[in-house]
Amino acid sequence: QLQFVESGGGLVQPGGSLSLSCAASGFTLKNYVVAWFRRAPGKEREEISCLDSSASNTYYADSVKGRFTISRDNANNMINLRVDNLKPEDTGVYYCAADLRGACPAGYYNIDHWGKGILVTVSS
Repeated sequence: QLQFVESGGGLVQPGGSLSLSCAASGFTLKNYVVAWFRRAPGKEREEISCLDSSASNTYYADSVKGRFTISRDNANNMINLRVDNLKPEDTGVYYCAADLRGACPAGYYNIDHWGKGILVTVSS
């Protein structure tokens, strides 16, 4: 059974940090472009970060550039997103995603596997 499960979300104060993780089972992540998407309240799901299969090319949305860091752990079949200096506008549901055929940015319609999403709330 294919699964892609996020962890690490929660409530954090502005300026704080979180580490989000996503564990894959039933498929091998090392061959995939991996990405994180975010759906903020009242907005469409947007791609905020991407890392290609060789880990040599990355993409970050302007809104998170310099504050978020995507990485992959092929040995454990996981991807991670380090989020620093969080702002209230970073609040939303974060989804991990994997695309077998593409490049970065992956694009919503190219995703082969989605996580179910995890909530991050930035509030004082």
